Amino acid sequence: MADPLGIAYSPCPNDTFVFHALAHGLVPGAPPVEVTFADIDITNGLAERGEGDLLKVSYAVLPYVLDAYALLPCGGALGRGCGPLVLTAGEVGAAGLAGKTVAVPAERSTAYLLFRLWVADHVPGGVGEVRVMPFHEIMPAVRDGRVDAGLVIHEARFTFQRYGLTRLADLGEFWEGTTGHPIPLGAIVARRSLGERRIAEVTDAIRASVRHAWADPSASGDYVLAHAQEMEPTVAQAHIDLYVNEFTEDLGAAGHAAVRELLTRAADVGLVPRVTL
Repeated sequence: MADPLGIAYSPCPNDTFVFHALAHGLVPGAPPVEVTFADIDITNGLAERGEGDLLKVSYAVLPYVLDAYALLPCGGALGRGCGPLVLTAGEVGAAGLAGKTVAVPAERSTAYLLFRLWVADHVPGGVGEVRVMPFHEIMPAVRDGRVDAGLVIHEARFTFQRYGLTRLADLGEFWEGTTGHPIPLGAIVARRSLGERRIAEVTDAIRASVRHAWADPSASGDYVLAHAQEMEPTVAQAHIDLYVNEFTEDLGAAGHAAVRELLTRAADVGLVPRVTL
C-alpha cells in the first residue's frame, strides 16, 4: 500500500463535509490520507514553504505557490452570495473608513484582495492601519471599539448581528456586480512532485468524496459538528449550503474564468505577482 498523502484543510463545515468520505476511507480506490486541521492562513504558509501533499489554500496565494503546486479543479470553495463582509459598530458610510483601522484575518486571502479592490473604488484616500488578527477576535474587536471596522468571512455572515454590528459592505455583491463572476475563495492544490498520475487519482478521489457527501448528507454529520468549533447545527448547515456547490465538484470554465479575473485584477494594482492559469 502506498504511503498516506498528507492533506490539510480547515475544520469549517464545508471542508469537513466535502472531505469526510475521503478522510474515512469511504471512496473506493482512493489513496489513503492523513488529515491535519488548520485555518487557511496556516495552510497558505504550508504551501508557501512547500510543506504538505494536498492543501486547502486561498486563491490569493496561488501566485506564490504555483511553481510547486498544481490547482485541482474540485474540492474548493467558489460561489455566489458568499462573499466577505465589512462590518462596523454603527452606521458608517464607506467614505468614513478613510484613514481608519481595519481588522482582517489574513493579508494573503481572497477576502483581503476583494477588500483592497473595494477600498480603491469606495474609500477616498484609502483606509489607515490594516491589522491582522485571528478571525474569532475580529467581531469582538469591532464591537469594543478597538478597531474601526472588520473584514469577516464564513459563518460571520450569519452571526454578526449578535455582536450588534452593521454590515457596511458585502464584498461578494461588489465582486459579482462588477465582474459577473462567482467569488473564488478556497482552492485545493496538490504538490507537483506527486506526478501527473497520482494527482489525477487524487482529483478523482476528491470529486468522488464530494459526490458521496451529496448522496448521503447525514453521514458526515458527527464529523462536521465535532470540528465546527461549537457552531450551532443550523449555522453549520447554512455554511455547507452556501459554500458547497457545483463549483466544488468541478470548477469548469466559469470557475477558472473567475479565478483568472481575480488574480488579473489584483496583479493590475500590484497586490499579487502576475501569473498565467
